[in-house]
Amino acid sequence: MSSPLSTLLPSLICGTATFNNQYNPDPYALPTTGIVHKALSLGVRAFDTSPYYGPAEDLLGAALNTPFVLNNFPRRDYFLLTKVGRISGSEFDYSAPWVRQSVHRSLKRLRTTYVDVVYCHDVEFVSPEEVLTAVNELRRIRDESGIIKHVGISGYPVTTLCDLAEMILEKTGEPLDIVMSYANFTLQNTRLASVALPRLKAAGVQVVPNASVLGMGLLRRKGVPIGEQGDFHPSPSGLRAAVKSASNWSDSQNIKDRRIEKVAIRWALETWMREGATVGSSGDPASGIPWARERIEKYGGAKLGVSVMGVSSIEELEETMRVWRSILDGLEDGGKTAVESGRGTTDREWSLQRQGQVSTLAHGIREVLGAWADFTWESPPKGYVNKRRGTADPSQQLPTPAASPNHIAKEGPCE
Repeated sequence: MSSPLSTLLPSLICGTATFNNQYNPDPYALPTTGIVHKALSLGVRAFDTSPYYGPAEDLLGAALNTPFVLNNFPRRDYFLLTKVGRISGSEFDYSAPWVRQSVHRSLKRLRTTYVDVVYCHDVEFVSPEEVLTAVNELRRIRDESGIIKHVGISGYPVTTLCDLAEMILEKTGEPLDIVMSYANFTLQNTRLASVALPRLKAAGVQVVPNASVLGMGLLRRKGVPIGEQGDFHPSPSGLRAAVKSASNWSDSQNIKDRRIEKVAIRWALETWMREGATVGSSGDPASGIPWARERIEKYGGAKLGVSVMGVSSIEELEETMRVWRSILDGLEDGGKTAVESGRGTTDREWSLQRQGQVSTLAHGIREVLGAWADFTWESPPKGYVNKRRGTADPSQQLPTPAASPNHIAKEGPCE
């Protein structure tokens, strides 16, 4: 039996939803291998992906199957998290044959013999019975072969995630290892903490990662990202207008680094690090101490809330890591971490100062959002019909999008 996930999983996970044509017109034009190599060099030790993210699994697997990674980073030193069940925008298959086939396909694409976590992807689009079938099959694979280490679910509506976590515990007697929510602990929406945490903890869930801290790109000065698939974002026009007003207000303040996305990223990472700690992890915190296998106990606390951050460039990655490490410097005993990592004694002072600035801006942004604060969009949308409900041939291989001839790199983090 594996050790508890809450003692292993790193507290910062690199998401690869951006390795997809939803967020970028041509994912093949992204420096994906460079991003993965740089992330590992900077101390990131976990990567989240999905078959639904177009070529993301294959791009991540190719980056990991290079001499640089093979010679410097043993497989045991980093975590791979993937998903099953979601095939396309309107196709889901949670049947046991498809789940099993999908896991083996992911292993092949990722060039690995095992995955650390497998989620049932976007569980709100199928019935509870289908989710239970998929979870049971994933656990069967885990117990029979060990190619899966931990099992969880992911999705958007937090009440649905809680209902399913409770149902799975009741029906099977075993709690989920991990439940990931996205766009539910951001400057705009904090329901992951206010609504979900008490119920998920009571259902025995070990780890609750917070993904998409920019609300799938909603909290950006430029607005939602437009990729090859066009405007896919589910937010209504009123919410977008409120975010634009909040962005304009933030721009008007006499504070450095006041762009709404900069405020949103730091606020969500820093606040979830604290508020999500009870469902967090004591794994490697990516503090910047070179080439060290770490535990967060060394740096001031038992666990940290876990966050998932997606980037589309090495520059975005470096900025994310700068922010993350500054947040760590602001923890109790963070000054020692800053010194050991070579950042210096003044970094903790700067971190605490920035914490105050971000808190002030975040409070103002929430006030401007008004009634749109904690608004959630419908998922699935009204009228949604699953076009595939366990009827397809499990051996079918889904096409991977081809590179487009003309690509435009997106500016700023998308998730």
